[in-house]
Amino acid sequence: MTVAFTFPGQGSQAVGMGKALAETYPEARAVFEEVDDALGEKLSTLMFEGPEDQLTLTANAQPALMAVSMAVMRVLESQGLKLQDKVAYVAGHSLGEYSALCAAGTFSISDTARLLRIRGNAMQAAVPVGQGAMAAIIGLEHADVFAICEKASAEGSCQIANDNGGGQLVISGSKAAVELAAKLASEAGAKRAIMLPVSAPFHSSLMAPAANAMRDALATVNKHAPVVPVIANVRVAPVNDPSEIADLLVEQVTGQVRWRETVEWFAAHDVTTLYEIGSGKVLTGLARRISKDVSGVTVGTAEEIDAALQVLLG
Repeated sequence: MTVAFTFPGQGSQAVGMGKALAETYPEARAVFEEVDDALGEKLSTLMFEGPEDQLTLTANAQPALMAVSMAVMRVLESQGLKLQDKVAYVAGHSLGEYSALCAAGTFSISDTARLLRIRGNAMQAAVPVGQGAMAAIIGLEHADVFAICEKASAEGSCQIANDNGGGQLVISGSKAAVELAAKLASEAGAKRAIMLPVSAPFHSSLMAPAANAMRDALATVNKHAPVVPVIANVRVAPVNDPSEIADLLVEQVTGQVRWRETVEWFAAHDVTTLYEIGSGKVLTGLARRISKDVSGVTVGTAEEIDAALQVLLG
């Protein structure tokens, strides 16, 4: 059995996440305290109690999701799990790539929290509200959606932001172009083309100011080689070099999250089980749709932690 750990992205947040972990495990509680200290505010209170509209804000959701993932990691480690002994690769969906790198020792928890706060604020500030948009296109092939984005680009920036597999692609860019692309996708036979309730056009060329902000921020933090290779979102290949990792994180802000290809890469390299570390089960559901050769397992509750440890530590 070859194992990879995956880490969820935005959309997996929920009020109450991490609360039971903090109440059960001192190691988890210590992670939430470290993140609170790094940000100079009680993010943990927002996570445990809400309100939801505040937790959903990009600048809060990103470090919050990382905090839950790292709380689970610290509990696993306290029970005897050594990442480099039991896990072949790590990967994360968009912001989850930062969680993956933190888990693999590239960044400290404090630095990761601060980086994700900068990332969230920079992504929010990159485009004035109302000028950008994103849409989910269900039931068309990647090549078809790519061609539709090319055609819609006559109205402004439009590109594939996420390839989530199972016929689910997310497009991003300027509002007029994305609305046109959604209309063209419906006309081309998409099962659904849904405008998404997001605050900015993530993973599009319009995010260039945020990419510059991340280049500056990443230059200021200590970076170590990960103890296991990370499969980078924009490259779908193992990366170990810290400076290369930073470059790819900058590229990721405006680039495509190639999650379908990531899961297919795992399947092609004999990974049999993907453990989703943290909040929710989005990635586990995607894995099921992408490859019959890879099984997904969620690890976010005390029961799931115990079950994972039984298998991983035998």
